Amino acid sequence: MALNAEVSFTWLGHGTWKVRSARGKDVLIDAWVMNNPATPDTLKTIDKCDLMLITHGHFDHIHDALEIARRTKPVIVTNHEIGVWLGSKQGIDGEKIVAGNQGGTIDVDGIKVTLVQAVHSCGITEEGGIVYGGDAQGLVIEFENGFTIYFAGDTDVFGDMALIAELSKFDVAFLPIGGFYTMGPQRAAKAVSLLGVKTVVPMHFGTFPILAGRPSQLQELVGNQVKVLDIKPGDTV
Repeated sequence: MALNAEVSFTWLGHGTWKVRSARGKDVLIDAWVMNNPATPDTLKTIDKCDLMLITHGHFDHIHDALEIARRTKPVIVTNHEIGVWLGSKQGIDGEKIVAGNQGGTIDVDGIKVTLVQAVHSCGITEEGGIVYGGDAQGLVIEFENGFTIYFAGDTDVFGDMALIAELSKFDVAFLPIGGFYTMGPQRAAKAVSLLGVKTVVPMHFGTFPILAGRPSQLQELVGNQVKVLDIKPGDTV
């Protein structure tokens, strides 16, 4: 398949993204789609998924992963513990699960995914209890054309974001800004400084009233040298 100039990202709301890679692969990050109240109705059906990436095990990032994976049969990249959990479920092809850990890079048909630190919890809700899900993580994703992003997942700001940026040389950072469960705009502004990026795509805000952070607040804090995209669910960037 030909290499295109652009990679596109469609925000399905909250922390969930549908991505079209440089070679036309359909990538889904943090599968909360059908049950996601922020996802537009026209985007609630995932008919094709070549690669599924999961940052951590909370319901609002993994709730629809099993149903979508059973239907579309993607390669799934996640951490070791979530990989074992997914592999134990009926209808999931264990051979398509690539379960790594922080610091490791996984190459799936030219898309390179490096698992990196996130400061967050990772329990999987199941049958009224919590299943151990390992550590939450962020992702550095290098697409087939070399375009690279940092996808922070759910996290607070942490000093080693500067180290992640130094080692990875990405172009854009996808950062949670809602607050309460993750960093809000003020702490995200510090993350932008540590990362040294000039373009920020905010996420994990507005789904519920408690996620009160907004892109305009982050833009005001980081100034005009950094572009903060002001997006709504269904937008493609």
